[in-house]
Formats: sequence, C-alpha cells, structure tokens
Amino acid sequence: MSKTVQPKPKMHSFRILGRLLSYLFHYYKGRMIAVFICIAATAAAGISSSVFLQLVLSEVITPLTEQGAQWADVSESLFWIIFGMGAMYVVALCASVFYNQTMAIVTQGFLRHVRDDMFSEMQALPIRYFDTHTHGDIMSVYTNDTDALRQLVSMSIPQVFYSCIAAVTLLVIMLLNSLWLLFVVLLGVVIMALVAKAVGSRSARYFIRQQEVIGTTEGYIEEMMGGQKVIKVFCHEQRAKEDFDKINEELCDASDKANAYGNILMPAVMNIGHFMFVVTAIVAGLFVMFNVRNFTILGWGDTFTASVAMIGLVATFLNMSRQFSLNIGQVSMQINSVVMGLAGAARIFELLDEKPEADDGYVTLVNANIAEDGTITESKERTGKWAWRHPHQADGTVTYTELKGDIRLFDVDFGYVPEKIVLHNVSIYAKPGQKIAFVGATGAGKTTITNLLNRFYDIADGKIRYDGININKIKKADLRRSMGIVLQDTNLFTGTIMENIRYGKLDATDEECIAAAKLANAHDFITRLPEGYNTVLRHEASNLSQGQRQLISIARAAVADPPVMILDEATSSIDTRTEALVQKGMDALMQGRTVFVIAHRLSTIQNSDAIMVLDHGRIIERGSHEQLIEQRGTYYQLYTGAFELE
Repeated sequence: MSKTVQPKPKMHSFRILGRLLSYLFHYYKGRMIAVFICIAATAAAGISSSVFLQLVLSEVITPLTEQGAQWADVSESLFWIIFGMGAMYVVALCASVFYNQTMAIVTQGFLRHVRDDMFSEMQALPIRYFDTHTHGDIMSVYTNDTDALRQLVSMSIPQVFYSCIAAVTLLVIMLLNSLWLLFVVLLGVVIMALVAKAVGSRSARYFIRQQEVIGTTEGYIEEMMGGQKVIKVFCHEQRAKEDFDKINEELCDASDKANAYGNILMPAVMNIGHFMFVVTAIVAGLFVMFNVRNFTILGWGDTFTASVAMIGLVATFLNMSRQFSLNIGQVSMQINSVVMGLAGAARIFELLDEKPEADDGYVTLVNANIAEDGTITESKERTGKWAWRHPHQADGTVTYTELKGDIRLFDVDFGYVPEKIVLHNVSIYAKPGQKIAFVGATGAGKTTITNLLNRFYDIADGKIRYDGININKIKKADLRRSMGIVLQDTNLFTGTIMENIRYGKLDATDEECIAAAKLANAHDFITRLPEGYNTVLRHEASNLSQGQRQLISIARAAVADPPVMILDEATSSIDTRTEALVQKGMDALMQGRTVFVIAHRLSTIQNSDAIMVLDHGRIIERGSHEQLIEQRGTYYQLYTGAFELE
C-alpha cells in the first residue's frame, strides 16, 4: 500500500492565531472578554507609576520649589495622588488574581474541547488516513502539540496582550509628553522590529520543524516498541539504535537552532532598549541644557525651560521609555512559546481539517417483519430479520429489500493511489449462504477486495452490488453493521473479556456473549481464568496467548450475528489443535451466511463454494476445490506443494 501523502500548504501564523482565538472565544467568549478587561486593568496599573510620578512633580514638587507654596497647600493633592495610586494597585491585584485563575480554568476546559473535537474528527476519518500516518505521529498531536497549545493559551497570549496594551498606552502618553523624544524611542522600536523579524523568522522555522520531528520520533518509537520481539530475534538492536540516532539527531539539531535563535532575541531586544534609554536621556539632557522651547506638543516648553517641571517631565519620560522597552522584552521572551504553540495549533488544525469519510448513501438497514408472501414492513422492535430501506428520490416512495447477503462485484478496478491500479477487472458472485475463498501470494489483492466490500476504500471503476443495491447508495454505518470481520491482527481493548465480546453488539446480554464464546470454542479457556469472563485484559491483552486473543475476536464477531462474514487469516495465529476446535465453531458460525475467507492454509477452505486464485490483482483461476484440482493450474500446484505462497 502506498504511503505517499501530498503535502498540504502551510497556514500563515496570523491566520492560525486568528482561528485559535476564534476557537477559544467560541467556547469561552464571556470569560475571555472578562480576562482581557482584567489584563488591560492590570497593564494600566503597571504604567500608572509614571503618571503618578508626573503628578507628584507637577502638583507637589513644582509648587513647593518654584511657586513658594507651603506644605499645607500641597498635602491634600499628595494624599489624593497616593490614595489613587494605592487604589489602582488594589484593583490591579484583584484583576490579576481573577484573570490568572480564570485562564487556568479556561485553558484546561479549552484543551478538553480540543481533544474531544480531535477524537470525534478522528473517528470520522477514512482508513486511508491511518494507513498513511504513523500512530506515533498522531499521538504526538494529542500530547506534544496539545501541551504546546496549553502554554500558548495559558501563558503566552495573556502576557503578550498585557505587554502590547502597556506598550501602546506608553507610546500614547509619551507622545503627549514629547514628540521629539518619542522620535528617538520610535527609532529604537524600528530597530527592535527588524531584529525580531530577522531572528524570529529563523526561530519559527526551526520550532515548526521541531514539532514535526517530535511526531516522527514518537512514530518510530511506537513502531519499535511494537516490533521489539522481531528486533531481538534478528539481532537488529544496533541497527534500530542507529536509525533512532539519526532521527534523534535531526530533532536535536532542530531544537538547538530553534532555541539558539529564540534565546538570542530577548537579550538583543533588551540591549537595544538599554541603548534607546541612554540615547533618550542624552537628547533630553541636551534639550534641558540648552533651554529648547516647544519641548512638548502640549506647549509646556513655552512656560517652563530648565525648570524643575521640565526636569520632572524628562524623568517621567525616561521612566516610561524604560517600561516600554521592558514590555517589548517581555513580548520577545514569549516568542518561543508563541511559535511552538502556533506550530502545535497548526498540526492540530491539520487533523481537524482532514476530510471526513465521505458518505452519500441513503439506503439504511432496519428491523423488518417479513410475511409469508414476501411482504416486508419496518419494525421498531428487534425481530431478527433485517431489510434495506430504500427511499426513491424521484417519486418519494420507499421500498424494502430483504437482507440476504447476496454480494456481487462487476469488473472492479481499484488503486490506493490513482496512478497505480492494484485490482484489475475483478468480478465475483457470492450468493446468500455461499463461502468464497481467496488464495494468492502476499500483495495479490485478497485483503484489498474485502476492504472494498465494507467501503474502507471506494472503487475506481466497476460496480459492487449488495442484495441488488449499489453499495455506494448504502450508508456506510449500515453497510458495515451487516458485516462481521475477523482480522489476522487481533485488536482487543482494555476491559473485561465480557466487555470485549460485547463490543460486537453493545446491547448483547451476558447469555448472548457466552453463547458466542461457546460457538467460537473460547468458553472453556475463559472459564479456567481466575476471574472468568470478568478477567480484565491488560494493554493489548498481553495476559492472553495469541490464540486466545483470536478466539475472543471470533466470539466478538459471532455475537454480532451478521449475515455476511469476512475472515482474514482468522486462524493463522492458532495452533493446529486449537484450529480444529475453532474450525468447528467457524463452520457453525458460517452456517447460512455469506462468507469471504482469506487463508494461506488451503485445508481450511476446501469446503468453499468457490475459490478465487489471485495474482497481481487479477483473478487467474476460480472454481470449487475439486474443479481447481482437475484444472492442474496454480491452485493445484499450491495444493500439491509444487510451489508455495510467498
């Protein structure tokens, strides 16, 4: 199967941020508005010290020194200035506590929604997506990328918003105080912006690469963990380590460069801020020294020259320029987290933007009452009989077709990628109750055919009809509900054995699950376990043998009681003795059902109604066991051992 994935265009950072904020406000609009208001209040309190300093100089110090005022004349003004400052800091404290507590709650709730949305989206994705993405890479989106998003939402966004509000407010106040000194500050801002752009763009590129390689690393680790026995059997530990070292080195290189550029940014910005402060102080000192008039845009220079008020104004301005550079530095400190968070958000949005499995079907599966004359009516209760409910768009009528399991393929072509067809002109006729077997070398197309029956993939050309209905018209959930499948690779979930069997039919009673286990000949070994059917299966059912796991998966398919059964090497992991027991159960399970069997052991398919021999995606022989033996073709050679399946 091809693993080729077409690269997707990368989303712009501002677009990602805008979408993230929209996503966040969708769930927590009221709280986020309150948070931003509190952040603005906290920022205002942070810069109020400069404003209060200027008020002290203009309302207290200047009258005392230049106008000969007495302490009693200015004491009331000083009191209200101090009171106002104290009130501002109390408000800032309350606002800061509120928004930090609120953001902690909002962040965790938001991540819960993100994970829920990702998991819901993942359930709707086609099998093709999981065939072309490693499980470790997908898991990295749930862990590393989500954690990077957590830091962005909980810390970086509030801090950047705080610093931006403070910086803009300071710029406005500095503009009102001195236009000429503001030019010096703006010159420093331009230099900061150029440095931030040059360094930040490189840092961003490597942080994005870092998140991608983390996914690759986890995918490789997940693959190696699953294949640990194979690695040890073939003594490939050193080779596996060398391959991991290459991936790990790539991750280390990306992380080194990302952090190197990221750690340069803040010191560079802060030192530019220090330089800007010195230049501003020198220029302001020259203005004061030479009694430059029109020093401010408010005309204060017309009234005061080298006075205490003018010196106070300069001191206030310098304090604000210092605060301004500190806020810019705070923003630069968050660049790394912002870039990592946006990179993680981009990968999360890529998963959320994956096209869900298309389903344009409108024929559904319903419980049915079938009269002796063949009349079919829909039933709201379980009857044990099923029918296809087929609404006709042309005239609005609804017809019912009994579910029998008649499946036919007509000249089907298929390719996992359009440019490479792997099935050619495949035609198969499976009547209700027939057993159809597929034989062929690995890669001949056996499993691919069964994947087309339940529409894990859609055909490129031809038709597949189910009880005379084109399967493209049948809703996929109803189509798959009518089929049971037992795979070569068993997939059992954490939980009890009873729960794993019931997975095939969620409303099945304990008695039905036990009956299914008996049918699959799993009942005996289950009852010998310490907890019987309540035995809890550990991760991947590692406390059971491979054969026991397969028996439970067969019981799971049996409890579903579908009219069509697909057995993909269902007994390949079972020893010969167990296979004999299972085969009896399988024969009972297959009774009256349409069955498609894939098997390398030809002894298990001799009683098939038809055997299809495939080679490179083409059916080269078909017929019963006896007919194929008489033909003395490929099947005969396989059966007699003239050559073996690869």
